[in-house]
Amino acid sequence: MDLILASTSRYRRILLSRLGIAFTVADPKVDESPLPGEMPQEIATRLARTKALAVAPRYPDALVIGCDQVATADGVILGKPGNHARAAAQLRMLSGRTATFLTALCVHNTRTGHSSERTVPYQVTFRELDETTIESYLDKERPYDCTGSAKSEGLGIALIAKMQGEDPNALVGLPLIALVELLAENGLRVA
Repeated sequence: MDLILASTSRYRRILLSRLGIAFTVADPKVDESPLPGEMPQEIATRLARTKALAVAPRYPDALVIGCDQVATADGVILGKPGNHARAAAQLRMLSGRTATFLTALCVHNTRTGHSSERTVPYQVTFRELDETTIESYLDKERPYDCTGSAKSEGLGIALIAKMQGEDPNALVGLPLIALVELLAENGLRVA
């Protein structure tokens, strides 16, 4: 069976390549807007599933990986900032607070039509961040395509006081521990 990553995220591509198995990248082209009244975990799970299912018809004998991440802090949903001003606002809001990153994963088997899903939470506590730190970080890292504006695999680690969760890869965008389990359930053993 082919392995398909239903994502154009370079971060997810890098993470998946760590497993040492061949895969193809496919753009799911889905609207990532939350639905009215949708809770953070519901958003992430729905979008992971939607991405996998959007790509599935193109690959009749494949395991399709869909993934999405939503971050929340103090009841506020944080997405990808997209620009400097929104990234600075997110980091001001996160200063001294703990955010929960919910990374949802869907593996859809196009041979059987069965989908398996998991959501992996990861908590990040931010240091107290002053304007100089925020501006310096944003000028150097430019994390405008990262949920919550803090790229933990880069300079963003300097903004973080503590991280807690079962898989640090989930914070970057693809929970590899859960993925290995779901792939094995579908007959693809990584090691």
